[in-house]
Amino acid sequence: MSKLDKDQVIAAFTQAYTTANGKAPEIEAKGGWYSVDGGKNIRLAALNDMISELGTSPKEVPAAPKKPTKKKAAPKAKTSGFSVKSFYATKIQTENEGVKLPR
Repeated sequence: MSKLDKDQVIAAFTQAYTTANGKAPEIEAKGGWYSVDGGKNIRLAALNDMISELGTSPKEVPAAPKKPTKKKAAPKAKTSGFSVKSFYATKIQTENEGVKLPR
């Protein structure tokens, strides 16, 4: 997973925002969240996506590639009546007469 460079994304967003609105945005950063002009807090990837919404392409900052989701394998169903536990239980009883099976 590639990480976005914070400084590049903010610079590209500031340039796109200034071009679209005629003024520079006030960006507040707090704990990985960014607030633009006192609005809703968003993540860095959302700022990167907003660059294209403002009318310029984010060629300077490549978007992070999405990971393909891994599918879990279905649990295997028992197809035969064979059980290792019962196999060894019968083996112990046949080899040793009068022996109790362990718990």
